Amino acid sequence: MAEEKFPAGRAKFLWAPWRSEYITSKKKGGCLFCSKVRARNPARAGVLFRGERAFVLLNAYPYTGGHLMVAPRRHIAELEDLSEEEIRELLALAQKSVSVLKAEMKPDGFNVGFNLGRPAGAGVVDHLHVHVVPRWNGDTSFMPVFGGARVVSQSLDEVYRLLKPRFGQIPRR
Repeated sequence: MAEEKFPAGRAKFLWAPWRSEYITSKKKGGCLFCSKVRARNPARAGVLFRGERAFVLLNAYPYTGGHLMVAPRRHIAELEDLSEEEIRELLALAQKSVSVLKAEMKPDGFNVGFNLGRPAGAGVVDHLHVHVVPRWNGDTSFMPVFGGARVVSQSLDEVYRLLKPRFGQIPRR
């Protein structure tokens, strides 16, 4: 019998040299979303649009290319604590994000939703946000099942350059 490449109990490795910059960088305290919306360089922060009460940004660790997040500008964790105006703008920007992604990336479907609390899958629990994830038929292929890894075929810079012009057309209030 041939020796298993990854016997049970042994770690599997996925080469990702682009992560070294993040791993070795000095981490700043505070909220990820609050720092992104205040960033002086929106492109570097992945911010596609800043509205009066909410903003749209690229997910730095996407499930698929074009995975966006929409968050309120105000630091808030609970859905029920949003004002009516914040809810309206948050959902309007989620809707606009779907439209932009349909026009530019032509996905077959979407996952759109909140992960509220760590047990629900929230990586950032203290600043709520909506995920807008474009999906294509067969987009996960065999890698997540057999390799335990996702394959994202476009760089964040490429996705930003593709989507930014459409978000630049949104009227500011």
